[in-house]
Amino acid sequence: MSSLVPIGFQAFDLDAMAQAEGRVAIIIPSDGKMNPAARRANRLTRGAVARLVESARFEKVKTGDVITLAWPSGMAADALDILVLPRRPDADEARKGGAKLAKLTGGKPLLVMAGNQVRAEELAMGIALRSYDFDAHKSKDSDAPGAVTVSHQKADEVEAAFAPLYAVADGVRMTRDLTNEPANVLTTTEFADRLAEMTSLGLEVEVLEEDKLAELGMRTLLSVGQGSVSPSKVVVMQWKGGDKDDAPLALVGKGVVFDTGGISLKPAGGMEDMTMDMGGAGVVAGTMRALAKRKAKANVVGLVGLVENMPSGNATRPGDVVKSMKGDTVEIINTDAEGRLVLCDVMWYAQERFKPVGMVDLATLTGAIIIGLGHENAGVFSNNDTFCDAFLKSAKAEDEGAWRMPLGSKYDELLKSRIADMKNVGGRAAGSITAAQFLQRFVKEETPWIHLDIAGVASVSSETSYAPKGATGWGVRALNRLVQDNFE
Repeated sequence: MSSLVPIGFQAFDLDAMAQAEGRVAIIIPSDGKMNPAARRANRLTRGAVARLVESARFEKVKTGDVITLAWPSGMAADALDILVLPRRPDADEARKGGAKLAKLTGGKPLLVMAGNQVRAEELAMGIALRSYDFDAHKSKDSDAPGAVTVSHQKADEVEAAFAPLYAVADGVRMTRDLTNEPANVLTTTEFADRLAEMTSLGLEVEVLEEDKLAELGMRTLLSVGQGSVSPSKVVVMQWKGGDKDDAPLALVGKGVVFDTGGISLKPAGGMEDMTMDMGGAGVVAGTMRALAKRKAKANVVGLVGLVENMPSGNATRPGDVVKSMKGDTVEIINTDAEGRLVLCDVMWYAQERFKPVGMVDLATLTGAIIIGLGHENAGVFSNNDTFCDAFLKSAKAEDEGAWRMPLGSKYDELLKSRIADMKNVGGRAAGSITAAQFLQRFVKEETPWIHLDIAGVASVSSETSYAPKGATGWGVRALNRLVQDNFE
């Protein structure tokens, strides 16, 4: 497991700059006007900062750029980082500026001379998000991340504003850790154990084992995992921070810890990436952690279906017919379309037991959504415009790409089965839409519902603004904002 970079806050102290080790960062707007920290750095470096600000290079800077003066004379630091940021940046500008600083630290301590900078807490959030590194399985221990200190004229106020953001960053960290973890480590049992540990944060956590799932009638979920020696499980996490009588928001996640495709075996090339097929469950887990750590004043329940999809003599075959918990029968045409079989039972269970005020499911569900939206946006499907608009607004506020996709009864015709109530796939055309249509059959008419297909955004092959390549933690910030703005 990784750890968050430690971030502390102290009263603004210009004298601390000269002897600070590691890296020191100052903030200058694009117009080049120097604040007290910049002027002190300029004196310490014998005019180097002023020469930079007056240079042709500085004329080309953009908001969020960082220019580094290595081994600055007159300072003990290895580097002086000059962050270009407006005096009053918006939250996105401040976070991305912090992320740029974090990317440069190399594990060394960082002193940020923030002065009276507006949204310094958002800048610190960017540092917390981008400082992430998953090195749990490298034989050579990496250096622990260097401590970050933000020096501000209103340090106490900034620290208080940062506390809930740091809780969200910890939720993102957990999601990334889970999604990056190899499948021989993150088995269904290990996954459930890690979630159970969150009882220490005040969450109520239940682990439903296979005998209980069979008793409940979760036959489609169990059909996915029956070819694996790893037991299938459902984990229920409840955060009760709101009024006792308020119905909870339900978050449901697909947790396929490894997906071979089952009997419908995937090609060997790239199959190693299927360790991330539990990404939806990872987002639910990280969101529940964030809500608990910041003591959200809302009732939220997170449910994850944990299975492993393996081929064996006991595995589900193409052509098998399985009855869901709801009672509908499903003809399984392709065992590699397994995520919807996991989700449909857990979604039905969530509605039957908790009668939620709304339900959001998340899954790395289809390759088709990547063809449609690439790696910039998750696919958003919903039966309720108001609920969907609230989520899209939250995702936009947190700079997490999300794009609404259509639903419609005509797509249901593609799921018709000759021998059962439905097929689990609808063919090549509109693959992500027919997957959502399948799930919608397990949504009660009175339940506002959003389906998030995160196959393109859960783990990526190149770095993003806030994460190195690999797991992104997409969705934790957007869902936390959805709860904060609409359910607290």
